[in-house]
Amino acid sequence: MKVRYFTDTDTLLMQFRDVPVAETRDLDENTVLDLDGNGNICAITIEHASARAGAPDFSYEQVTA
Repeated sequence: MKVRYFTDTDTLLMQFRDVPVAETRDLDENTVLDLDGNGNICAITIEHASARAGAPDFSYEQVTA
């Protein structure tokens, strides 16, 4: 998984898997969902990310059972 924040456009890209995108869906005017051929999520793009998603603040925690 890769998370990229583009400061010049205030865009957050969360890429879950590096596979070919078969379909792109607009969830709203500032959020795009990319799907593979099986309907699995490949990536999510969020515009105006600082206001809408709290970017560029980011934390990651891996929890093991």
